[in-house]
Amino acid sequence: MRDYSVLDVFTDVPLEGNPVAIFTDGAGLSNETMQRAARELNLSETVFLLAGEEGADAHARIFTPYVELPFAGHPVLGTAFLLGERSGAETVRLQTGSGLIRIALERRAGTVVYGEMQQPIPRWQPYDRTEELLAALGVADSGLPVEVYDNGPRFAFVELADEWAVASLRPDMRALAELGEIGVSCLAVAGDRVKTRMFGPGLGVAEDPATGSAAGPLAVHLARHGRTEWGQRIAIRQGAEIGRPSLLEAVAEGSAAKVERVTVGGCAVPVATGEYRLD
Repeated sequence: MRDYSVLDVFTDVPLEGNPVAIFTDGAGLSNETMQRAARELNLSETVFLLAGEEGADAHARIFTPYVELPFAGHPVLGTAFLLGERSGAETVRLQTGSGLIRIALERRAGTVVYGEMQQPIPRWQPYDRTEELLAALGVADSGLPVEVYDNGPRFAFVELADEWAVASLRPDMRALAELGEIGVSCLAVAGDRVKTRMFGPGLGVAEDPATGSAAGPLAVHLARHGRTEWGQRIAIRQGAEIGRPSLLEAVAEGSAAKVERVTVGGCAVPVATGEYRLD
């Protein structure tokens, strides 16, 4: 039997945000077993922790129901909350497929209430299947160039006219799945507030309640194209359409010539613990 915990991430309200299951002892489990367990739990992501190396508190392997990801935001943040509560540490360092991720934790009355991770600097390029993507979303165009960002997982960003346009989307999930292992983040900007929806059927997640790994690249994308300023903190709201409202905060520092730092933060709340028969 293996112990696991479930936390709702990017919220401080149980049963909102994005849930993640975390197995604190993944030693000895095969890749196949981890993937099958993630498919059975059927959350956006499931984490299996192994012994950390090179100064890491743990090595986090992250699975959607169908694929392993090198990095994902809400699993990293949720894991940091869990380990920070148990250790009392102010900083948690997690080894991921995208490198070492540092998460700084804030406490109130001894309890972790907020965490902020420094994400890998994303790479980006124009998306070469824009027409197919827009057709699958059922929209005519994007207010900004459709570009794909890579910080481990890959995301394409599509800007729509306003929040209503984002909320009204009814994409063709089968057509989106045919685009492969890529997340599609649809967004509308109003000052420092951004509304998003993220679709990833090719990753095994039809619509994600809160996508931390997309939040950092989104901050870079908006600053690069002048929708926001470099160093400006943005509040990203996601998940309302599927009954899981979430709040993420993101900052991109530097310039279009050189992105120096990308951070993403939010809250998390524990909601369940239990055992699973995986051996």
